Amino acid sequence: MSEKIPNNKNVRDDEIDLLDLFRRMGKSLSHWAQAIGRAILITVVFLIKKWLPLSLSIILAIAASYFFKMTSDSLYSSDLVLRTNSVSTSDMINYINRLHKYCEDKNNPILVEATSLTQEQIKSILDISAFWIIDKGNDGIPDYVDYNNNIDVYDTVNVRIQDTLNVRVRTTKPQELAAVRDGIIHFINADSLFQRLNRLRLRQQQELLARLNYDILQLDSLQKVKYFEETKNRQPQTGGQMIFLQEQKTQLVYPEIHSLYYQKQKLEGDRDLYKDIVTVLSEFSVPVKRDNGVLYYGKYLIPFLFLFTLLILILLTNRKKLKEVYTKY
Repeated sequence: MSEKIPNNKNVRDDEIDLLDLFRRMGKSLSHWAQAIGRAILITVVFLIKKWLPLSLSIILAIAASYFFKMTSDSLYSSDLVLRTNSVSTSDMINYINRLHKYCEDKNNPILVEATSLTQEQIKSILDISAFWIIDKGNDGIPDYVDYNNNIDVYDTVNVRIQDTLNVRVRTTKPQELAAVRDGIIHFINADSLFQRLNRLRLRQQQELLARLNYDILQLDSLQKVKYFEETKNRQPQTGGQMIFLQEQKTQLVYPEIHSLYYQKQKLEGDRDLYKDIVTVLSEFSVPVKRDNGVLYYGKYLIPFLFLFTLLILILLTNRKKLKEVYTKY
């Protein structure tokens, strides 16, 4: 009995310590909740009291947004969707983004040479960039463009479409988009490696088509021979009826012929529809709304002026306390 008493005492002490710990945690959480509630209440009251200068800051930001809109050049964006036929999408995106680098560096002479556009047309172009098109859910349907380039290449849910890319152009003259499209296509077609790869692809397709046509003729001949041999095994009986001297299961070759015809038609479609290095799937659309409108500037100016005014009001309201702290330290 003497050995069990200390053990029971230790258990009770542990229970008391645990209860005390929970009690302290409860008090701390209660203090934090009260402090947060008090801070929210003070903030709401302060904003209500200072509603006039804060409202004026928002109005001033809106007015400044209108001012910047009226005094700045109009900026428009439009997208072109290309199918790459002979080169990987990754290589094509990297190649087109050379134009993006030229635009960043404002290297207009190189842009004129690369795209065969005029100097005036180049001046209106602010940027040319190529991006991946993303298939969300891997269902074969393009869903959106990865403008931020933040999709992981190993992502199995949001996958990059491997034969299609998006080209975005930012310009001050949307009426020149057709000429810009021709300039981009000229830039792509001018690459000698791309030209050789495309010629190789077309030649290989033609060779494969010739082989498919030969195989289709062979299978068609085989089908005729097989039909003739099976027909010979049938002898006419008295009364004009047919009897089978040898029964055998007919092994048709129609499925094989249909498969070859399907491959042939697909190759012919690729050859006729996608005979160039790239094919335009979706043209530039002329935008009706400018990118740099009131909202474009307002989303930056309104938060900035509001927070700046709020900071000034807080400093003015607590200037005595701040002065005391400054004097003390």
